[in-house]
Amino acid sequence: MHWTYRVGDPNVEGMSRTQGNARIREHALSTSVLVIGTGGSGLRAAIEVAESGVDVIAVGKRQKDDAHTSLAAGGINAALATMDPEDSWQQHAADTIKESYDLANPRTVEIVTQGAEQGIADLERYGMDFAKEDDGRISQRFFGAHTWRRTAFAGDYTGLEIQRALIHRSAELDIPILDTVYITKLLTADGRIFGAYGFDLVDGTRYRIHADAVILAAGGHNRIWRRTSSRRDENTGDSFRLAVEAGGRLRDAELVQFHPSGILEPENAAGTLVSEAARGEGGILRNALGERFMERYDPERMELSTRDRVALAAYTEIAEGRGTENGGVWLDVSHLPRETIMSRLPRVYQTLMETQMLDITKDPIEIAPTAHYSMGGVWVDPVDHSTDVEGLWAIGEASSGLHGANRLGGNSLIELLVFGRIVGQSAIAYSDELEAQVRSQESLAEARAEIDDLLASDGAENVRALQREVRNLMTEHAGVVRDEAGLLAGLEKLAAIEARMADVGIHPDIAGYSDLAHAFDLRSSVLAARATLESALERRETRGCHNRSDYPELDPELTVNLVWSPATGVVRETIPAVDPEVAALMHSGEISVEGKLVE
Repeated sequence: MHWTYRVGDPNVEGMSRTQGNARIREHALSTSVLVIGTGGSGLRAAIEVAESGVDVIAVGKRQKDDAHTSLAAGGINAALATMDPEDSWQQHAADTIKESYDLANPRTVEIVTQGAEQGIADLERYGMDFAKEDDGRISQRFFGAHTWRRTAFAGDYTGLEIQRALIHRSAELDIPILDTVYITKLLTADGRIFGAYGFDLVDGTRYRIHADAVILAAGGHNRIWRRTSSRRDENTGDSFRLAVEAGGRLRDAELVQFHPSGILEPENAAGTLVSEAARGEGGILRNALGERFMERYDPERMELSTRDRVALAAYTEIAEGRGTENGGVWLDVSHLPRETIMSRLPRVYQTLMETQMLDITKDPIEIAPTAHYSMGGVWVDPVDHSTDVEGLWAIGEASSGLHGANRLGGNSLIELLVFGRIVGQSAIAYSDELEAQVRSQESLAEARAEIDDLLASDGAENVRALQREVRNLMTEHAGVVRDEAGLLAGLEKLAAIEARMADVGIHPDIAGYSDLAHAFDLRSSVLAARATLESALERRETRGCHNRSDYPELDPELTVNLVWSPATGVVRETIPAVDPEVAALMHSGEISVEGKLVE
């Protein structure tokens, strides 16, 4: 690796004001495999590559120990049968497909559920400390819509402990990890990936990274809603934009899971999750009238119903005037033994104490639905998660195919482990078989120019204000409940924002280059918003997380995936048939919850 310097071109309009003839430092790196994203999926893929003795570099715009994975609380699924011997990977697959409302790719589901036990074993090999029974078995608890108890956990810090284990293993392998590097463009030549380009968020240093294969693990797009479980600068649709601009497509962008329980206050923490483990351990939902309202929506499963049903129920209670003054409902765990709360829900307790000075052992929690998980994402092959672009893979929340219209709680963490391993191996094989790496100076010049042009821009439009307008329009027109008029109005507002983006002003300062990053975040968010709105318009039915008030029934003709690109718009993709053995295990009725909370 080496440093190169470029002299700013004084002939570029605005350059003299912004950079003058300052020398632009550019760091040139080369590797076999580049991983974009340092959350759980990215690190697991990088570990797989490194353990195979192949060069790998991982980059992330956040610090690796503060990745989004660390926020996952509920647990991780695998049919270990430690608590319920009747469980099997086939039943796990059946539950996943059923809860996807038949939109999950059956082959992807089989791969994840079959590989789940190895994923847990890998974590233990990395030092993960799961909750255990007295005899040493991994504890597993029930999650809504699971036939058996198959969710392993570490208190309600499961995601954090997984991230720590992966960071520890990455350090043992000496994997180069570049924190605070923002990737702006995937470099392509003749439709083939040859690396990526970006800049350092602190000092603006450019990074040119040549790679045989690139693994995209930069998350989803749920930050484009106003109330969300994602922090300010994560899940802004980066993966979507990078893949699409390189020639990829998106699948099921309209299928976004709204988590039932995001806190409302304070404003800077709005959307922060209260783990579903709170309901799993016996938490009760009530409206402002004190009614246990799940009796109206799912009297059998009550609070243990699926995320989509609980979120819709809370939304309906609020919309019909039975919500709190702040526009929420109450989640109460105060009737549980204090010992249960402190041992099973420590993170929930700590979060509410830190954000609201609320003692959940005594008082209820005010919550409302919050945009939580992108169940759609970049189009990938169901088996190896390769994309339309040669040399590019996508994993984790950046990808698609597993979750359909409702994600089974606890599936996201196991997905990243299973496909992190598979994609790592696939990228290695591709790199080994590559006879030559074709590069393009034109692609590199475009990447440099994108940054240069933004740094030279001095328009009147504020990037953060435009981001807020995107979040507002998505919340108003593409939230828990949607209709055609609202979606069309959202597209009209989005077009106006797109027009105004040409007049943004970018002003890096002594604190760093976050303003430049926000400009790229805005581009990503706008692309993701358009894909979501256009796909939601096409899905004229109500299915799982996607509620159309003007089409309240499920349409069997729409048991398809919706694939979007700027060139083609929305097209329908057929879903393969479910294996007969798995299909036979898909319940015609609802899953009983009797006894499932007995530990």
